[in-house]
Amino acid sequence: MAEIKAVLFDVDDTLVDTRGAFRHALASVAVDYLDEGIDHEELVRFWREDVNGWYRAHTRGEMTHREQRHRRANDLHVEFGGPFLDDAAYQRWDDAFERNFREGWAAHPDASVALDALDRLGVPYGGLSNADSAYQVLKLGACGLSRVPMLVGVDTLGFGKPDPRVYALACEKLGFAPSEVAYVGDEFDVDPLGARDAGLGLGVWIERPGAHSRDVDGLAGDGEPRDGLVRIGTLAALPGALGL
Repeated sequence: MAEIKAVLFDVDDTLVDTRGAFRHALASVAVDYLDEGIDHEELVRFWREDVNGWYRAHTRGEMTHREQRHRRANDLHVEFGGPFLDDAAYQRWDDAFERNFREGWAAHPDASVALDALDRLGVPYGGLSNADSAYQVLKLGACGLSRVPMLVGVDTLGFGKPDPRVYALACEKLGFAPSEVAYVGDEFDVDPLGARDAGLGLGVWIERPGAHSRDVDGLAGDGEPRDGLVRIGTLAALPGALGL
């Protein structure tokens, strides 16, 4: 493994417990729109699974954020017995969803542990996300993680991970060659695997409970890097996995 001198972080479900925030928002949706007695964990599972791939289409620049969320909302209602949402109805739905989603924003407890360790070691870091940069700045600030500078979002180039150009631009903004940078994220295919394939020095998969993109082929080393990939179960293990 090349010497790692800097780190790029995914934001959602890596530093921020976005899954928990979605659960908070979808619980409100269940009360207002869906059949009684629905398991909120099933709502979260379905929402994150995004069976029609609308969010991935958004990250490829094929539709707006609003359009992908509108489609996912109607998919959710079809699955769990809610009414069809036309444009006006969706706007009311999304106003409530977004309010409750933001109320649920919180950092994963191990995020500050990892950032503190990198600060002590003098290792620079930044954020690379498939969401809008300004939105992620707001989210990081609300979660007490404003020390993470957002370098590249899906709006920066008009598309996101796993396109190699977004990793390259983030490394450039961080001030290091890709081979000197590790990328840490929870979605195996678009985070560590995409980063490694884009030429970064190491792709780190943080395996969070309920992860919706897994290392199904066992490509990553477990705690020890293998072929440019490594799996960790907590961000507290990150400095060791980086060999720092």
